[in-house]
Amino acid sequence: MNSASRHQKGVALFVVLMLLLVVTILGLSSLRSTVMEERMSANMFDRSLGFQAAESALREAEARVALAATRAAVPGSGCAAGLCATPAGSDTERWLDSGFSAWLNATVATAPAASGAPQYVAEAMGNGSNWAGCDRIEPLDPLCESPRFRITARSGAAGTDRAQVILQSYVATP
Repeated sequence: MNSASRHQKGVALFVVLMLLLVVTILGLSSLRSTVMEERMSANMFDRSLGFQAAESALREAEARVALAATRAAVPGSGCAAGLCATPAGSDTERWLDSGFSAWLNATVATAPAASGAPQYVAEAMGNGSNWAGCDRIEPLDPLCESPRFRITARSGAAGTDRAQVILQSYVATP
């Protein structure tokens, strides 16, 4: 027995260490994949919260411009209290302008707190036809046209690590 134990070279130890190394590499790659999936689901959740907050601000602004008093308060130029005059065609879009600061914070209670304060701006876009062909009626029916607004809502402030969502809608008021 002594001569057999003297001739062992430690092959079993080497095999076990190689198996341990392979299992460790598999475990680490599995852990890395799991962490990546967790980050992706957290980002989707954050974007979903941002979308819900921006949509609630959009609905609040749509309800606001439907009021006759709001339409009367649209400034002749520039912006005031979240309402803006018709933009010039050559100007940078207001929601793309980093210096634009006339966003109005929405007061919706349903906006998720984690998504950031939702904001909106409503821009007067002039009058437009209410139905196809109404502008061809002679004489022009006063009920044919109504004021139009472009509403832009956003959630999550730019420059933060939260998802920023921007939504737009066009509204024809009664």
